Amino acid sequence: MAVHRLGIIMNGVTGRMGLNQHLVRSIVAIREQGGVAMKNGDRMMPDPILVGRNADKIEALAKKYNVARWTTDLDKALADKNDTMFFDAATTQARPGLLTKAIEAGKHIYCEKPIATNLQAALDVIKLANSKGLKHGTVQDKLFLPGLKKLAMLRDSGFFGRMLSVRGVFG
Repeated sequence: MAVHRLGIIMNGVTGRMGLNQHLVRSIVAIREQGGVAMKNGDRMMPDPILVGRNADKIEALAKKYNVARWTTDLDKALADKNDTMFFDAATTQARPGLLTKAIEAGKHIYCEKPIATNLQAALDVIKLANSKGLKHGTVQDKLFLPGLKKLAMLRDSGFFGRMLSVRGVFG
């Protein structure tokens, strides 16, 4: 059994979603379980580098979650050929520019939703990734959950009557 390293540049992990959903509940949990099992018995082990603007916050997160690498220099992280994937959970307004920068650096991309504040910017990012032959994905963690699909069906059927407001708490 071989362990294969997957270098992931993780941008925006000081925010709630980036930290809780993506760093702690995904990457850290996968690492604690010994990586992801592959069909041939090998394992894929994520090796993140945490990227952020505030060195103190990023360093503290890296220490707390046993992540060896962190930086405030996104350009330097993107230049490292050993890291092949870019993940972004920073502000939506900055996302198209960040994703474009990562794509231009040859990185596969995965990001929090939405990928842009308008359709054209989102399409531009996807077209660029496709033109470079890079893989891309967007978090869709709540869209296909059976409970939410059932709630949508009940809402659409009029089961709840006239709805004035709804609050959902996830995570």
